[in-house]
Amino acid sequence: MILSDKQILKEIDNNNILIEPFDPKCLGTNSYDVHLGKYLATYKDEVLDAKKHNEIEVFEIPEEGFVLQPNKLYLGVTKEYTETLAHVPFLEGKSSVGRLGIDIHATAGKGDVGFCNTWTLEISVTQAVRIYNNMPIGQLIYFKVDGEINNYYNIKGSAKYNTRTVKPVESMMWKNKF
Repeated sequence: MILSDKQILKEIDNNNILIEPFDPKCLGTNSYDVHLGKYLATYKDEVLDAKKHNEIEVFEIPEEGFVLQPNKLYLGVTKEYTETLAHVPFLEGKSSVGRLGIDIHATAGKGDVGFCNTWTLEISVTQAVRIYNNMPIGQLIYFKVDGEINNYYNIKGSAKYNTRTVKPVESMMWKNKF
């Protein structure tokens, strides 16, 4: 079941959801709009290796915006820091963003209960498009969890994305054993 606007506000009051900064105008019927942070990143190497640490170059989006190019992966970040301690958060793109041909995540739209951080976005575009810092980029939807939780993300020893950041974070696949 998806939380309604009233339930999201109740869970914020109960300290089960935190959104910083929070703006009541961004609360939809059953979602909360998030914005693109000021940093983007690209991988330094053209060929990425799942078993190696692939380094990124982080840069700030200029005031005049930045033109994303097709066939290039960009890592972005939400302006909003979130904590979700009792629900499963899903980040989806806004329809207005999708209608510009922008995808904000390749596969990582679901967070875990206990996820506490900004959201790194895996941005790709179908044609060149100019984007801007602080533009609406996505919406968070919260699902109720059925049953008790043993393994909260923020206290899990193997969690790879727990360090609080305002910048995009590269893949940590190389930390997995395979």
